[in-house]
Amino acid sequence: MPYPEELKKLIKIVEGTRAERVARKKAGEEVPFLSLEQRKERLKHHPDFQEEGRRPLKVGASKGYAIAHEFADLLEARSRIDPNKVDLSRWDLETDVLVIGGGGAGSSAALLAQEHGAKVLLATKLRHGDANTMMAEGGIQAATKGDKDSPYYHYLDVMGGGHFTNVPELVERLVTDAPDVIRWLKALGCNFTQIEDGRLATLHGGGTSRKRMHYAADITGAEIMRTLRDEVRNRRADITVLEFSPAVELLLNEHGACAGAVLYNLETETYQLCKAKAVVMATGGSGRLHVRGFMTTNHYGATGDGVILGYRAGVPVSFLHTVQYHPTGVAFQEQAEGILITEKFRGAGANLVNVDGQQFVNEREPRDIEAASIILECTEKRKGVPTPSGKTGVWLDSPMIDMLEGEGTVKREFPGKHILFKRFEIDIAKEPMLIYPTLHYQNGGLEFKASGETKIPGFFVAGEVGGGIHGANRLMGNSLLDIVVFGRVAGASAGSFVKSKPRDGKLSLEHVSRYHAELEAAGVGMDRVAPMVLPDYTPADVKKKQWTAHYEGTLR
Repeated sequence: MPYPEELKKLIKIVEGTRAERVARKKAGEEVPFLSLEQRKERLKHHPDFQEEGRRPLKVGASKGYAIAHEFADLLEARSRIDPNKVDLSRWDLETDVLVIGGGGAGSSAALLAQEHGAKVLLATKLRHGDANTMMAEGGIQAATKGDKDSPYYHYLDVMGGGHFTNVPELVERLVTDAPDVIRWLKALGCNFTQIEDGRLATLHGGGTSRKRMHYAADITGAEIMRTLRDEVRNRRADITVLEFSPAVELLLNEHGACAGAVLYNLETETYQLCKAKAVVMATGGSGRLHVRGFMTTNHYGATGDGVILGYRAGVPVSFLHTVQYHPTGVAFQEQAEGILITEKFRGAGANLVNVDGQQFVNEREPRDIEAASIILECTEKRKGVPTPSGKTGVWLDSPMIDMLEGEGTVKREFPGKHILFKRFEIDIAKEPMLIYPTLHYQNGGLEFKASGETKIPGFFVAGEVGGGIHGANRLMGNSLLDIVVFGRVAGASAGSFVKSKPRDGKLSLEHVSRYHAELEAAGVGMDRVAPMVLPDYTPADVKKKQWTAHYEGTLR
């Protein structure tokens, strides 16, 4: 369905201001960036800065830390299994390194663990590659232009974007490994967009001081995931991929080291014990928790499982009080609501404009500022564009790009979104897109070191499941970089750990029993079960009956 008449009338207002805005853009006249004080004031309108949406944890390694209710509900919940009913004297699978998660981080970890001589089992919830990596669009940052850029400038941008709360050691590793990651991906066959002389094309992103965004049209994540998935499958002699098998609990051994996981086969609805010498957690994010009721860009399996399992085993969480709301998610058509509209549109010249056709924010502000500005425009200022379903949004004026860069640019540079909107009889080269912030990224997660290690021996973290790299806000292009950098790091560290011949011992789920006792003592969570594995939209009364029946059964 194309735009209805009432929205077409409002699009005329946008068209009436477009020529002037294009002229200003060509002349280098932009809406000023906000000062630090103005940014602080603007962020009061961001969901992360509203205390009513969170509560302190009552149990676990980060007890007292206030996080979103949706996260707290799952951390303050009992296991899907009864540890007293699991036979730990035998196991179904055994490997050197168990990688949990089949996205970009997990695939990168599997490749590097294999290169360090380890046999690898990659267990993933859905199909190999069904992950947020596949859905990332805009690009991957790396300072590859030595004469104009360096990891030094990249470091400052990352720290500034995170409000200087980031863990410096993690940021240093991120930016210094970045150029080698691009070379590695290219060598594996990743097809980044190139300019005529063969050099890689680059763009600005929000909060960047240099053009260092490498991309593959507007399907960068899909291209990177294709490359990594193909390479993993090419090494099938040493890497086994187990699909539709999410982890529902970690296994430790009697010495307190991580020694595998309990997997759940979604097809047969049976549990399997996998014994391992090292485990890499790479389960990604949690957009399907719908924090604060927001729609999400995330894939169907993004339910925060890894954070829950790691926390229950004793790993603290950090920065989980911050969640990234991508500024530009689809607001119309409703059936595409929440789908990501890449920041690359703004980097290429598209303005964000309100119902009066007026630009209200510089499009290269960091994402939290952009999101807060859009929310402010649609709420207190009442300058939002009404949708047929009664919601509001603002316009992302994509036709500007063709006016700035030449006819056909939108279709050539943004084929994915051009095709998506064509299905609704909307040509984004001629009509703007209606957008609103959408839940996008889990800024926080499990605490870990620059080596990928956690406080639990043999347990490593990679990708969105970890916290600290991005501080309180992530810049565009650093998530695809994060998953490959720290996927490689965690895989290499896990492979080296296995070579060090870690102490073997009896398998244990004692940590689960202790956690259950802590929940009971605190009087919380015994009516909830986590991880949810897949989005749970079941009414609470029905859900309670279902899980009571399940929990009274036996694991085997």
